[in-house]
Amino acid sequence: MKKGISMWSLPTREPDICFPFAKECGYDGIEVALGHEGPIRFDSTPSEMKALRKKANDYGIEFYSLVCDTVWDHSMTSADPEIRRNAENDVIKQLEIASMLECDTILIIPGMVAGLKPKYNKEIVRYDIAYERALESVIRLSEHAKRCGVFMGLENVGSKFLLSPLETRDFIDKTGSPMVKMYFDVGNTIRNGFPQHWIDILGKRIAKVHFKDIAKVEGSNALREVDILQGIVDYDEVMAAFARIGYDDWVTAEVFPRKDGDTEFLKINSVAIDKILKRI
Repeated sequence: MKKGISMWSLPTREPDICFPFAKECGYDGIEVALGHEGPIRFDSTPSEMKALRKKANDYGIEFYSLVCDTVWDHSMTSADPEIRRNAENDVIKQLEIASMLECDTILIIPGMVAGLKPKYNKEIVRYDIAYERALESVIRLSEHAKRCGVFMGLENVGSKFLLSPLETRDFIDKTGSPMVKMYFDVGNTIRNGFPQHWIDILGKRIAKVHFKDIAKVEGSNALREVDILQGIVDYDEVMAAFARIGYDDWVTAEVFPRKDGDTEFLKINSVAIDKILKRI
């Protein structure tokens, strides 16, 4: 397995700063992010993306997957057709940019029962309706994914949707497309299950993986994110499950500082992943 870091975790997206810094922290690659500003934009050209990838490679950094800054802004399951169109258009652009960068996977949220950013956060979509809309959109988008040669990785997130590994497995299979897979977040499953169960059930449907860790808040049932190996995720069980399904692709640290200006957490989590992967 190779070890990556989310661009969302880095203190800057400036290539000549973040690329060597990620390498210094021990990461093999960066899960890059598409946005309206920065080095990877919705209006980026193929020549710009080719130059950016070369610059990363010159620093010893690889690109392999692409997230999108607007992933929580638009939902493919909203009651508003314009929001649904915006969500699909974002995914199409994400696929195109990923292809330019030679990333083989993008991360998407297939739908939300609830969870949109504040402008729309009062919208709650009935579960069965959300399911139908999400399936229709993902099937439609899978044709674009096929043309671009890029997998769509559906991430398990706090959207109150696709809450179990059985349901997620069946949703992926119903799309009928080999380009639809799972972007599996190990830590996100802790709120309603066990990651090793998801891994065994999803099997080869897993395209990419996020690593993070979760701990209980003292004196309550609430949960909070902590540095990897400092929480309740059983990474021995996780790695045993990955071995059973033959997963040998990228694992990405999606981790964030506990205080402003902190960058040491990037090295701490890099070392933790090395321990999990038995590199040290």
